[in-house]
Amino acid sequence: MMPVDFVQWVKESVTRTRDDLTGGLLEASFEAYLGVWHTIGTRLRPGVNVFDRDWDAVIILDACRVDALRAVASEYSFLDEVPRVLSAGSGSHEWMAQTFRKPYRDELARTAYTNPNGFSELCFIDHEYPPRRTVPFGSFRWDVVDADDFGLLDINWKRGHDSELGIVPPRFMTDQAIHIGRETNFDRYIVHYYQPHKPYLAGPIRENRPPTDLESEPWKHLKRGAATRQKVWDLYLDNLRLVLDDVAMLLENLDAEKVVITADHGDAIGDFRAYGHPEGFLHPVTRYVPWVETSGTDERTYHPDGVADVGYDHRLEPESGREEVNATVVDRLSELGYT
Repeated sequence: MMPVDFVQWVKESVTRTRDDLTGGLLEASFEAYLGVWHTIGTRLRPGVNVFDRDWDAVIILDACRVDALRAVASEYSFLDEVPRVLSAGSGSHEWMAQTFRKPYRDELARTAYTNPNGFSELCFIDHEYPPRRTVPFGSFRWDVVDADDFGLLDINWKRGHDSELGIVPPRFMTDQAIHIGRETNFDRYIVHYYQPHKPYLAGPIRENRPPTDLESEPWKHLKRGAATRQKVWDLYLDNLRLVLDDVAMLLENLDAEKVVITADHGDAIGDFRAYGHPEGFLHPVTRYVPWVETSGTDERTYHPDGVADVGYDHRLEPESGREEVNATVVDRLSELGYT
C-alpha cells in the first residue's frame, strides 16, 4: 500500500514537474484527489456490490464496456438486453477492495473465486489496498477480507500466465472454472476472466503468434496517432468475442441457475482523451458495467485436459518469500498498464 506521506508527495511532485511542468502538476493534483476520493469512498461505498444481489455464479469480464457488450450481443444467445449498473470501482484493485469486504464473510465462506488478476494476491494475501500512489493526505477505512475467508480462492496470475501472449488466456480460466464447478459443492462461484482487457489476443491465438505492439499497447498508438480509434475498437471487440466464446462454453458446462455476466470496471478508449481505467476515475465508460442475467447447465460438452491445480499454492513462492512474489506481481501488473 502506498503511504499517505505529504513530504514524500511533495518531493515526487517536484521531481516530476522539473521534467514536465504541466504533466507533473496534473499528476500531483490527481494524487491529491485520490486521497480525498478513497477517504470518502471507503465510507460511502458507491456502486453495486455483487454480494447484495441474488446469483449462483458471477462471470467477471475484466475491463468490459457496456457499449461493447451491447455491440456484440446479437451474436450470442445468452446475451439479450444488456442493462448497466454502477461498479464498485474503476479499476480491478479498487473493485476488489470495495467488493470483498468483511461484512460479507458469511457469503464468502460459501463462495469459490477463481481469478487471474495479480491484484487478488495484493489484496487478499499481501493486504495492499488503494491508492497505489503516494498521496498527500487521506484517512481510509478498508475492511478487506483475508484469503482464508473465501470458501476457495484460486489465484492464477502465475500458474496460468502464457509468456508468449503476455497474460492468462481465457481457456485456462474456463478449464479452472469447469473443474471447480464439477469437483466442489459451493453455493456460489465467481469466475474472473482477464479479457477483454489488453493485450488483445484474438489474432495472436488464431494465428499462433505473439501480440503485436499495437495489440499489446493500444493506448500508446492511439495517443501518438499511429492507430485510429476504430482500429483499436475493432481489436477490443474481437478480444471480447474471444472471451465470450469461452463464456458460452462455460455456460454449457457449469450448473448455475442464476448466472450474472458483468465486469469489475469498464475501459476508456480515447473517450474525451481518456485511456484505460485508473483507480478513482469517474468517467462513465469506466464506472458503468454490464449486468446480464442468464443461466448455466452442465451438459458435459467439454472436458478440460488433465487435473487442475486449484487454489493458492505457496510452493510457487521463491525461497526469498513474499517480498519477491510481491515484486513479481507488481512487475506483471505494470506490463499490463497498471502503475
